[in-house]
Amino acid sequence: MTSPTTPRRTSLNAMSEFALLTCVLLCPAIADDFPKPLLTLGEKPVTIVCLGDSVTGVYYHTGGRRAYPEMLEIAIKLAIPKANVKVINAGISGHTTQNGLERLDHDVLSKKPDLVMVSFGLNDMVRIPEDQFRKNLETIVARCREIKADVVLCTPNAVINTGSRPTEKLERYCEVIRSTARDLKLAVCDQYRSGDAQRKQDAWAWRLTLSDEIHPNMDGHKLMAEELCRTITGKSVSLKNVEPPSPVLAKTLDLVKQSKPIRVLAMPPFDKLIGPALKRQHPNAVVEVTAWTTEGKTLAQLEKDAQQTVRAMKPDLVVLAVPRSATADSDEQFVKSYSWVMNWSLSFGLQEWDCFVVHPSVAAAGAPASRDELVRPLVRAQHLSLVDRAAGDESSAEDVLAKWLAQQK
Repeated sequence: MTSPTTPRRTSLNAMSEFALLTCVLLCPAIADDFPKPLLTLGEKPVTIVCLGDSVTGVYYHTGGRRAYPEMLEIAIKLAIPKANVKVINAGISGHTTQNGLERLDHDVLSKKPDLVMVSFGLNDMVRIPEDQFRKNLETIVARCREIKADVVLCTPNAVINTGSRPTEKLERYCEVIRSTARDLKLAVCDQYRSGDAQRKQDAWAWRLTLSDEIHPNMDGHKLMAEELCRTITGKSVSLKNVEPPSPVLAKTLDLVKQSKPIRVLAMPPFDKLIGPALKRQHPNAVVEVTAWTTEGKTLAQLEKDAQQTVRAMKPDLVVLAVPRSATADSDEQFVKSYSWVMNWSLSFGLQEWDCFVVHPSVAAAGAPASRDELVRPLVRAQHLSLVDRAAGDESSAEDVLAKWLAQQK
């Protein structure tokens, strides 16, 4: 298997519906061959812990505010409105099953879970031999069963083929997970097969669910949460319309309340507009703006700027307004670099500062550029908020920004 080649534009709504359908068609035997977790989802409190690596934890790939465990809680409550369920995220970047074992008592068992979702493999495949990987999974399951917790084993998400994580090797680790579940009479949530089915059907739609070669973005996490929900409840839900959590400008508004300076890093022309716009809504705001120069730069150069600048600066607010002039050689390169401009503009883990994106049409009204249509799904997939120009709106960029900021109160 290789990474997608010729891009094909696809509606993400259609993509989500397709992924749900393929999960139902291709995956039920994986879960239905084994007893489902014995959870009574109603008024009685139920605790689920998701144990895993960076795909499980909350990091920049999904906007730094939540990931599939948080989305799973939303999904279950959509599937069963009376469910009194709490999902705890126990994912840590870089971790393997060995690390999971080492922190099992503190991060999982101490929470007295009714159900534990175990999702490892992407780091194990480069550091833990297959036989030890299986032994670690067996030990995790045994320890959870000691406290009467049910367990679901999850295969990792499908990835873009790379030298460090070849899909052929990842598939072997997925089979270890499946065989372990068969032997231990456990349910499996087969995220790999679900993603791989989508990749085979529409490689470009699948590509748009990834933040980089191995990490799903929030669109990918929503699909993972939907599949987990189906495995747990037997019911299908859609999370495609779930918006980023509010308030979007949490840190900015908090600094306004404290009468503290707001340090802003902004791309033109919003380096000139953001200060007056904030003060228009909050007259006492103290705004210190650093301009992020974009003139004459390619998208790859802006990606490099983001990597070198944002996390080192640790601003309070980042305003991303990638201009149409920031070129890329292909749709694939545009998606890759644009995603990384957003990735590098967020803190590594939980969001430490605010960030929003301005669609290029706001600063340059008129006929849309060829890649304008890609910006909206990419921003949504990152779980960031987008300042956009409505069709037929001829307002100035200043007024569009001011109107959006007024809605953030």
